[in-house]
Amino acid sequence: MKFRVARHTNDLEKIKTFYTTVLGFDVLGRFENHDSYDGLFLGKPNLDWHLEFTKSNEIVAFNYTEDDILVFYPITILEYNHLIERVLNNSIEIITSKNSYWNKNGKMILDPDGYRIIISNLKAV
Repeated sequence: MKFRVARHTNDLEKIKTFYTTVLGFDVLGRFENHDSYDGLFLGKPNLDWHLEFTKSNEIVAFNYTEDDILVFYPITILEYNHLIERVLNNSIEIITSKNSYWNKNGKMILDPDGYRIIISNLKAV
């Protein structure tokens, strides 16, 4: 089974820059003016998941809770440290998670839309 997380945004370019520059994802595909939607697919090649971001003329009023989180598990501690270094080098603030588990086992940041992301220092379960 393949997996896609799809979410609307107000600014595809900011989202693309964040997920490619900070998290190191690749642009796997994109589309324009498909039933009034533009979009892009971000992730890593040859994996069974990716993120889809779409934009239309509709302005999104985001309503995420503190428990709406994407969690990424780097494979090695070297990869984890490299990601955290990129976060800091891009002046992205590390924030405190409501769930103390994540404060011990990773770092939380916000993407340009204010969606919470954890970069975990644990191996995926």
